[in-house]
Amino acid sequence: MTLFLLGAFALLLANMSGLLERFGREVRLTAYVADGLAPEAGRALAERVARLEGVERAVFVGKDEALERFRRRLGGEASLLEGLEENPLPASVEVELAPSHRSEDGLARVRAALAATDGVAEVAHGHAWVAGYARAVSLLRAAAAVLGGVLALAALLIVTNTIRLGVYARRDEIEILMLVGATRTFVAAPFLLEGLVQGAAGGALALGALWAAFALFGGPLHGAFAFVLGSVEPSFLGAGGCAALVAGGAGLGFLGSAAALLQGLRA
Repeated sequence: MTLFLLGAFALLLANMSGLLERFGREVRLTAYVADGLAPEAGRALAERVARLEGVERAVFVGKDEALERFRRRLGGEASLLEGLEENPLPASVEVELAPSHRSEDGLARVRAALAATDGVAEVAHGHAWVAGYARAVSLLRAAAAVLGGVLALAALLIVTNTIRLGVYARRDEIEILMLVGATRTFVAAPFLLEGLVQGAAGGALALGALWAAFALFGGPLHGAFAFVLGSVEPSFLGAGGCAALVAGGAGLGFLGSAAALLQGLRA
């Protein structure tokens, strides 16, 4: 059960990381270009901006395109724009940050580089959005470290107590083996192997149960939270994650057995 919870937490963490990655792509800057800059010069400016450190993508948005976007955003109220004699919206370069710069410090560095670029009149950014995104990432990492450690410790204690009971139940056999000259390694090997196999089997069973739960509830949960998840489809653990769960179970079983034997054989 503990390994199942550990796997469920890893699955949740993987999908939350994917969701934050999607939100991270929304962390962007808008560089308004100097008034009167020709579209060709604006596209050349976007190419220069795309080569700046910390910039993943830069797209030039001309005045006409900006007005058309605004008109679509207004929807039924777009008729309000019909009386305009000229386009009041400036051309701009939309800048998407690289993952390494999706933080307050990273944004500040890219913003300074943009402000120093010829042809850029003003740089706008969503500071509150970036701060919220950075806090969400930090919180997720902290939760992963704390909860993952607690679940791993719980699994280790369960295995340790199980093997300790096994050692206690066979204490007479162990004493006889020690009297006839058996080494501690000879006595401990079956228990270590038992912990290893039980841990791996527990990891495999937890993986199977986790897959069944994901297949049963993954779709309905995505439908219920589609307004938050958007186009991000929930995904199961990859091959590496599945192997890590089974190997982690085996490792916890081995460590639990070793801890139990250190106390049991000493007694």
